Amino acid sequence: MRIGLDLHVVDGIFQGSRSHVLEVFSRVAKLCPEMEFIALLDKVEQFKRDHPGFNLPNVRVERLPHTGAVRRLTRELPRLQRALKLDLLHSQYIIPLPSRSRTMVTIHDVLFESHPQFFQPMFRWRSRILMRLAAYRSEHVFTVSQFSKGELERRYRLPSERVTVTPNGVTGSRFYPGADGAEMLARRGLENGNYLLTVGRLEPRKNHVTLLKAYAQLGEDAPPLVIVGQKDFGFAAMLAEVAGSRLRDRIIVLEDVAEAELPVLYRHCMAFAYPSLAEGFGMPPLEAMASGVPVIVADNTALTEVVGQAGLLVGSTDVDGLAAALREVIASPATRARLIAQGLAQAQTFSWDIAAAEVALRYRQLAQKIAHKN
Repeated sequence: MRIGLDLHVVDGIFQGSRSHVLEVFSRVAKLCPEMEFIALLDKVEQFKRDHPGFNLPNVRVERLPHTGAVRRLTRELPRLQRALKLDLLHSQYIIPLPSRSRTMVTIHDVLFESHPQFFQPMFRWRSRILMRLAAYRSEHVFTVSQFSKGELERRYRLPSERVTVTPNGVTGSRFYPGADGAEMLARRGLENGNYLLTVGRLEPRKNHVTLLKAYAQLGEDAPPLVIVGQKDFGFAAMLAEVAGSRLRDRIIVLEDVAEAELPVLYRHCMAFAYPSLAEGFGMPPLEAMASGVPVIVADNTALTEVVGQAGLLVGSTDVDGLAAALREVIASPATRARLIAQGLAQAQTFSWDIAAAEVALRYRQLAQKIAHKN
C-alpha cells in the first residue's frame, strides 16, 4: 500500500499538530516496513536534513508547493494523489476536494464548534463544512484526546468505532529535567530556576490576559514572567495588558525562540502556567511536566485529562485563584517538589509509540480490506 502523508504543517509555525505529525509518522513508517510512505511538503531538503527519523528505505519525500489552503486542497493534493498513485492519503483536519484516493484524517479538535468566539468567522465557516466532510468521507478518523473524541462523536454523530484516540506524547530526548543548557539563559537575561513561564501562540484563547492580571497581583520581587509565543491574531489585548502592568518591567515576551532553546526554557523555569480557555490536548503542559517543573493549568476541556492530578488546577478566568497558585509554587519548595514528582510520573503515561501503533493498526486493516476486494 502506498500512503501519502500531508506534512504541509511542518513548513509552518511551531504548534502541536506539527510535533504530532513528525513524531507519529516517523514511527509509523518504522512499524510498517511493508508499506511505502511518501511525505508531502514544500521544504524537501530541509526536511531531510532536520528530520532523520524519516530517512528509511520505505519513505521518500515529494514536494507539495507551499500555497494557500484552497489551492493545496483543490489542486496540489489531488494532483499528487493521482500522479503518485496513492492508495491512501493521511491529512490533518481536512481532506482534498476532490480526493483522488482513500483518505484518513486526524482532527485534533473541533474547538471552533464549542468555543467559536476564539476563531475568526471565515475559519469557523470553512471548518464547519470541510471538517465534517473529512470526518464523513474518510476511512477512519483519529484525534488526540478522549475529550476531542467525545466532541467528534457528539457533534458529528460519528460511531465510536470510527474514531481512534492517538494521544500526543513527549520526546524524552528533548524534554527532560536537569541542568543542561543553563548557559543559554544568560542571553535572555534569565536566571536558572528564577522565572515563571508560559508557552503558546499569542491569541485570545491562550488567555494571556488572565495570567498577566494574576501576575500583577504578585509583589515587586516576583520572578520574571516569560511569555513564549508567536503572534497569531487578536494579540493586541495581551500586549496592552503587558504595557499597563505594574510589573511590566519583569515581563519578557519572546517571539523568536528556536526549537533547541525551548526545552531549555522549560527545564530551568520555577513553574509553568497555562490558563488556556480551551484545548483539544495541550502540548505545553505535557512538555513542562516532562521537563521536571511544577505546572498550573486551567481546569477545562482536555487539560484536566493531560495533567490529571499532577498540577494545580484553577478556573480559566479566576484571576485571584491563579494568583494564589502562583504564590504557592513561588513560596513553597515542598509544593514544587510534590508537583515535579507527580508531573514526571504523569508525563510518562503519554507516548508517541501508543499513537503510532494505533495508526499502524488502522493502515493494516485498510490494506487487508483492499487486498480482500482485489
